[in-house]
Amino acid sequence: MHDSTIAISILWGFLFIYSIMGSIDFGAGFWSMVFSKKNPQAASLANRFLSPSWEVTNVFLVLLVVALVGFFPRAAYLLGTLLLVPVSLVLVLLLFRSSFMVYAYSVQRKVRSLRLVSGITGVLIPGLLVSVLPITLGGFIHSEGGYPQLRYAELLASPSLYAYLGFGIATELFLSALFLSDFSRQAGDESTYRHYRTLAVYAGPLAMLLAVVATFTMNEEARWMVNRMREQGGWFMLSAAAFLAGYVSLWIKRKGRLGWPRLAFIFVVIQFALASYAYGKAHMPYIVYPYLTVDEGITNHPMFISLLWGYAVGTVILLPVFVLFWWLFLKDKRYLQAE
Repeated sequence: MHDSTIAISILWGFLFIYSIMGSIDFGAGFWSMVFSKKNPQAASLANRFLSPSWEVTNVFLVLLVVALVGFFPRAAYLLGTLLLVPVSLVLVLLLFRSSFMVYAYSVQRKVRSLRLVSGITGVLIPGLLVSVLPITLGGFIHSEGGYPQLRYAELLASPSLYAYLGFGIATELFLSALFLSDFSRQAGDESTYRHYRTLAVYAGPLAMLLAVVATFTMNEEARWMVNRMREQGGWFMLSAAAFLAGYVSLWIKRKGRLGWPRLAFIFVVIQFALASYAYGKAHMPYIVYPYLTVDEGITNHPMFISLLWGYAVGTVILLPVFVLFWWLFLKDKRYLQAE
């Protein structure tokens, strides 16, 4: 297997994990803000999950960025040049969100402001990150004096951008509502479970609809991607089947209670794994079309081997920590049921 194939697979793995964890993290912050007055119990439960999890989510963001810079330095340069404004905004928002959360949790003050900051950034950050996808498909970049430049006017006027934004936000709200329904069931809070289950029931089909809309709104320069996605139709069909299985799980009666949220969440994660794999395979070999491919962007072989060993050692160290985190904060009844 080529170095570029292994490297892009590792990068895809970090991107997938961060997209799932980030969706739950940012979505929980949004629900905490929305329900702070209307449903304090639902807001409290979302905040209980958010309290320990946001630090772990940021770990995978760091791993993702380091993997991109290490494995694909040319891609990091190109994307950094093109996305200077949105990436800078993301970093500022992340810094603001993280600093405010540390302060609020440490001194137990400004709780309302914390929920407001967490909720607003929980929508803005995923939206800015998702805006990267249509840019990499072509049509919004031109070369000026030998340097690539992003055409902001064309990008902001493109319906594809807003379709991707809608899909990203709907997906975030769906995944977070689905996870929080399972989290509330684990905490023994059936009232909050029913509330989040209802949100997931509505957000799921909306996310799927916007995914289809995003495909049909791609500009003419991205027609190559549409054709490649047709070639991956089998994977997308499996993804749709996984979504259907997860959605049906929300209607299954188990032990006299409506819905099986744990099974639904597992199927939906499988759905996103299949869909993102198919999307990534269709996107290959380009990182940014038509300027850079994975073979052109890969680092030299000695650096690749060093990075591979570094990530292998890091995985051995971090994996037990993540398992311990899961048992302490997502399985321990004393924490789940704490008031």
